[in-house]
Amino acid sequence: MSDSIGRLAVIGVGLIGGSLARALRKAGRVDEIVGCGRGRANLDEAVKLGVIDHYSHDISEAVRDADVVFLAAPLGAMRGAFDAMRATLPGHALITDGGSAKGSVVTDCREAAPELLRRFVPGHPIAGTENNGVAASFAELYQNRRVILTPLPENDSVAVARVRALWEACGAAVTEMSVEHHDEVLAATSHLPHMLAFGLVDMLARLKENDEIFRYAAGGFRDFTRIASSNPVMWRDICIANREALSPMLAAFAEEMTALADSIASADSDELLNIFERAKAARDRYVDGLT
Repeated sequence: MSDSIGRLAVIGVGLIGGSLARALRKAGRVDEIVGCGRGRANLDEAVKLGVIDHYSHDISEAVRDADVVFLAAPLGAMRGAFDAMRATLPGHALITDGGSAKGSVVTDCREAAPELLRRFVPGHPIAGTENNGVAASFAELYQNRRVILTPLPENDSVAVARVRALWEACGAAVTEMSVEHHDEVLAATSHLPHMLAFGLVDMLARLKENDEIFRYAAGGFRDFTRIASSNPVMWRDICIANREALSPMLAAFAEEMTALADSIASADSDELLNIFERAKAARDRYVDGLT
């Protein structure tokens, strides 16, 4: 397979899968795109928008004659996807994915279709919005965003290079790390913030005066809780898939919040100022370091 993809099969044509399809088509790197999913209305919309050329509800049919398969299905559906494609996937085809937790996806492939491990290069684009569905997708989603690949010992180096080239064609900066390290990093930088947003909004929604609370919410509340509008099913699956890394991170944060509450209750101005100054300095370094 050259840098150009003949036939791309996108399993899950939503924001992530749809944006990859749009980006590769815009870059002139793909000849034909086949979509696969359960919702007919979303897939019809994908055809109408030119994101895909046609579709199937059957994964085994969608991957037939594919050169590359991109798995953008919910994490809870990955194992079934690997099992469904194993009989019809061409011998030369590569597989990659966009899952936010890598350990569970690798386990799913290893247990459902171990013969595909050599051709499965796990990946995770660090990009997205709180919106869902193919209508929310756009070709520029991955421009100047990071994509993490977590190559496996079974992977052929040529397969990894081809998946890297795929993402670079979308304008992404590609890095590599181990499966375990990826899941630890994402638990802290992505999964934990989502849990805080979901938990805060749910807590406030259950208060007696919740209508008034939300009516007077300022911009900071809207900015912080924006990600609580993300897909609940997807985030349920992420929590379960990455529970070994996420649970300790949540427990550590709970301890921090308890200590902060104690400092506030005791009017410990010095400790509060120390916390806020450390946080501001760390946040400013992070923002200044963005490219």
